[in-house]
Amino acid sequence: QVQLVESGGGSVQPGGSLRLSCAASGSIFSIYAMGWYRQAPGKQRELVAGIGSGGSTNYADSVKGRFTVSRDNANNTVYLHMNTLKPEDTAVYYCNVNARPSGYFSRRDYWGQGTQVTVSS
Repeated sequence: QVQLVESGGGSVQPGGSLRLSCAASGSIFSIYAMGWYRQAPGKQRELVAGIGSGGSTNYADSVKGRFTVSRDNANNTVYLHMNTLKPEDTAVYYCNVNARPSGYFSRRDYWGQGTQVTVSS
């Protein structure tokens, strides 16, 4: 159906930047909302940023002004640009895509495999 492949995680010092990418592939009829979640050790998974099919965005309060979510509809890819990273941003980041596979009448959520982001001096 739909496969998601993430890339771009890694280790960075506080104040640094990273860019995450998530490419969707497979038998896709349409993609709707796309976004990023994260899960730190011992914590629940939380929404970081989302972007609708029309380009509207929403962010967690903790990342507003530092992170930017964007999408490339031609390539079914969603990005997360992370600036001024803080140690509390350390987590596994998961992309999430709401999509309708070809040959199906309903849409569902798909998840990436997760990519580690570590912010430490």
